[in-house]
Amino acid sequence: MSKIHSNFGKQAVYVVDGARTPFLKARGEPGTFTASDLAVGAGAPLLARQRFTPDQLDEVILGCAMPSPDEANIGRIVALRLGCGEKVPGWTVMRNCASAMQALDSAARNIALGRSDLVLAGGTESMSRAPILFNDTMVQWLADMSRTKSAQDKLKQVLKLRPGHFAPVISLLKGLTDPIVGLNMGQTCEVIAHRFGISRELMDAFAARSHHRLAAAIDEGRMDEVMPVYDTRGKAHETDDGLRRDSDPAKLATLKPFFDRRVGLVTPGNSSQITDGAALLVLASAKAVEEHALPVLGRILDSEWAALDPAEMGLGPVHASTPILQRQALALGDVDYWEINEAFAGQVLACIAAWEDEEYCRQQLGLDGALGSLDQTRLNVDGGAISIGHPVGASGARIVLHALKTLEQTGADHAIATLCIGGGQGGAMLLARGAE
Repeated sequence: MSKIHSNFGKQAVYVVDGARTPFLKARGEPGTFTASDLAVGAGAPLLARQRFTPDQLDEVILGCAMPSPDEANIGRIVALRLGCGEKVPGWTVMRNCASAMQALDSAARNIALGRSDLVLAGGTESMSRAPILFNDTMVQWLADMSRTKSAQDKLKQVLKLRPGHFAPVISLLKGLTDPIVGLNMGQTCEVIAHRFGISRELMDAFAARSHHRLAAAIDEGRMDEVMPVYDTRGKAHETDDGLRRDSDPAKLATLKPFFDRRVGLVTPGNSSQITDGAALLVLASAKAVEEHALPVLGRILDSEWAALDPAEMGLGPVHASTPILQRQALALGDVDYWEINEAFAGQVLACIAAWEDEEYCRQQLGLDGALGSLDQTRLNVDGGAISIGHPVGASGARIVLHALKTLEQTGADHAIATLCIGGGQGGAMLLARGAE
């Protein structure tokens, strides 16, 4: 195996530390915490244990796919709430499911270019608080009402109201549906599961394993990046609350398909959970590490963004990770650990199948043949989004952070964190343990 190198140039990009909140399952009503509450919940203890003060950060970059109307540039809001002061810029990025990974990539590139030395980056999402909107008919009615003058005209306008005016627009459902191909994310999983012959039994077994692995990780103390958050009543939220310890394939087999109710395979049980949560990391240059005597958790060595047919968006990890492997002269088995975000069990399994498929690798990836098999004992070893949850704007940072934590705990050298992205994209990062 050739020496793995940084693709960010001569300036190394270090990850000093990281933290996340518990991921809290959305339960059909606004959750306890806003997106900025969650980011502060992760960021405050993270910054409190550093050897620099928050106002010494060069910038704060947050991913968020659906910030509330009063938190539009949530990166700046969180920077101020964390005590970074008025002079530390804060900004927000959005790349759907990879918003937090995009924030990390943006921070890493600024450090590599010498523009920044210390950056707080990651993502946050309160999916339970995704707005419910008026439809266009109601908006037009309100506009017409605002122009009425007399009481008689107002009465006439009121009499024009119809039941259809009150039909809400669920922004969460809109956001999880691709407008180009007209498929929601679950339906795109059905497409690729059919393409590669992924069975319902395989999906349910994968989902149950995700829960079992998370339960073991919690019991054995491997989720030490999770910081408790406290609500206004003083209640502590300490662990990911979507975990189902008693999950098993037989129980999952009783659930009905959700996205294709007639012949589908994808159910709520083998899909990621709609969740609220935040994950933040501190990135630093070599200069900052030396100046502040900072410990180093790991390094970001390489990243890649790829695009493909939106109807097969779940295969994004294959398209993003493969170029990194080629650049670094790595086989799938040369990577010690993999984090592939579990948007759906069938989606992760389809990625594995795509790498094993001669035709797909030749036609879609430009390879000479199949890339090989990914050892699932190295994949999502402490569970994934099926058991942990998938707050869209935060997951990219969660998988990077946990991949680095896994390297630290095991003494292994390298990991890849990768995820699919709504709209037909994929993102991936190559990570290394510790300093050079």
